[in-house]
Amino acid sequence: MAGKLADEIHQTKPFASLEEEAVLNVIRTAEAIQLRTAEFLRPYRLSPTQYNLLRILRGAGDDGITCSQAAERMVNHDPDITRLLDRLEARRLASRQRSKQDRRVVISHITPEGSALLESIDHLLVAFLHQHYGHLSAAQLRTLTGLLEELRQENR
Repeated sequence: MAGKLADEIHQTKPFASLEEEAVLNVIRTAEAIQLRTAEFLRPYRLSPTQYNLLRILRGAGDDGITCSQAAERMVNHDPDITRLLDRLEARRLASRQRSKQDRRVVISHITPEGSALLESIDHLLVAFLHQHYGHLSAAQLRTLTGLLEELRQENR
């Protein structure tokens, strides 16, 4: 029996393996979630990647974070953290300054405006996620999380 993915992508022949079907389902689902998240963030003039970087800056606290540290923490790999910071800095959501200990190092911080924007999004995002994904039980979400973590662990 063909799964829903085969119908969605109009595939007439069976997948080569269950693994192929599962991986393609993960990719298709990740893309759908990414698009829906981008739509949610559009009114705030943030991309999902910019939102992720702002959250990383908030999490770094008063110490701030270097570009390489931010890149390590990103959910989605982005090779140009500097460009992302340029855009956030232009909107006064982030700031950068040279380290006092090593002038070659640039430390990025979230600004009060960036923190306020995230705070205004936080509770709305929780409601958005619950609206779109709350039909899954806590047990299902834990199982899904465990399976996805296991797949990532195998691919390191």
